[in-house]
Formats: sequence, C-alpha cells, structure tokens
Amino acid sequence: MTSHLSQVQASAWVQRFASHIPQGLVLDCASGGGRHARLLAELGYKVLACDRDAAVLATIQHPSITCIECDLETETASQHANWPFASHRFAGIVVTNYLHRPLFPAMLDSLAPGGVLIYETFAEGNAQFGKPSNPDFLLAHGELSAILHAAQGFHVLAFEDGYVSHPKPAMVQRICAIKHSENFSVQQLSLE
Repeated sequence: MTSHLSQVQASAWVQRFASHIPQGLVLDCASGGGRHARLLAELGYKVLACDRDAAVLATIQHPSITCIECDLETETASQHANWPFASHRFAGIVVTNYLHRPLFPAMLDSLAPGGVLIYETFAEGNAQFGKPSNPDFLLAHGELSAILHAAQGFHVLAFEDGYVSHPKPAMVQRICAIKHSENFSVQQLSLE
C-alpha cells in the first residue's frame, strides 16, 4: 500500500470539486502528508489538517494550514459528543482513502450550511487489487449515497461507485455533496 508521504498528487476527484467549497475553514480529515490540505491552501482556503501520525503532519509546512494530531478511532472520538471538531462548522470537509463509519454523523453535523463534503475511499471488490481488503474498510455498494440520503439535508452533486485505473487499479466510491442552507438553490449549481 502506498504510504502517506509518497502520495503527493491530489486526487482528481478532490481537484474537480474543490472550487465548490465556499470560503471558510476546510477540514482535511485523516490528511496524511497533506496533499489535499496543500491543494486547498493554494486555492485560498484556511485548512485544518488532522491525522494520527505526527511524523506525516510535521511534513506539512504552509501558513494557511493548521495541523492537529488526533486519533479519530478512539472510543471517545467516535462518539458524537467527543468528536474533536464539535465546536467547528466547516465550509468543506475532504476525506480520501479513509473510512471509520462511526464518524459520519458527527462529521456531517460539523459541516456548515452551504458547506461541501468531498469523500473518496475504497469500496467492495478492492481486495482483487490489494489492500485494503478488509470489509471493515471497504464501502458497500452505494453506501456513501445511502449515508447522505439518510442524513437528509444534502444535495449530491456527483457520485461514483466502481473501478478506477489511476493512480492504481482499485474499486472506489466517491461523492461530492452540499449541505442545504436557507438560500440553497439547485439552479445555482454548476458541475463545470
């Protein structure tokens, strides 16, 4: 499996939808070496990069990025009341190559009205291409879409579930969704 430090190019999915995030603070959740934090900072966002690996966080050097070492899979972090970002409302949340299902409710609550969720990770069937192969770390068919539908109050801009060949062969699922706000209008959205 590719290490956090060797992944330097931002995901094409994140690049495609990053401009939909309104100005404000963006959370790069399980940021690794910060490839998406750097992209977002270069686009003018203030970014909070969190990861449990202090060594990879130490490689992120940018004035618009604040790094926080935290293990999101501890028993207390997984409980909504103890989500380390409960007091924040993010303009955007970006998650790639990471899945810990108990975090979804708190993560979605931390997204501000009008905020954008960009999520991309591995899906069922990935075992044929290598790791991750444990079903606990693979999304079931349509799972991301179902999570956002059940949460209500989100408009899905794009959703994909299937095979990708780049940067390596894998089965992935990815979504970009906007949390509804008072002045939310589907007519204002553009996929370009």
